[in-house]
Amino acid sequence: MSTSTQILVLDDSPAIVDSIEMMMELEGLSVAKFYKGSDMLNALISQPKPDVILMDMWLSGEDGRDICRTIRADENLRDIPVLIMSASRGLEQSALDAGANDFIAKPFDMGDMITRVRTYIKEN
Repeated sequence: MSTSTQILVLDDSPAIVDSIEMMMELEGLSVAKFYKGSDMLNALISQPKPDVILMDMWLSGEDGRDICRTIRADENLRDIPVLIMSASRGLEQSALDAGANDFIAKPFDMGDMITRVRTYIKEN
């Protein structure tokens, strides 16, 4: 994998976004960071598609499941793998029902997250 592989990260916590960015960049992956769902959706329309979207379920004033449904409803974006993260237990099925490819519980294991992201990059 090269730095041409791009992971889009959406979370309203800068600390989480920064830790994921550092981890992914150590793995040779490029990261685009977003803190608001609307900013991410605008970027998806105007920029090349990322290889994977990794986003939080609970954002300030936004629900990651709604954002995922918006992505799945767009024929140009629907094939992008979406991994939803949450500290709320018992919401995995809800995330999958919204169209997420996978669910990652917070706090997450860095090695597990990298393995999952790589799996979806290989599938694309």
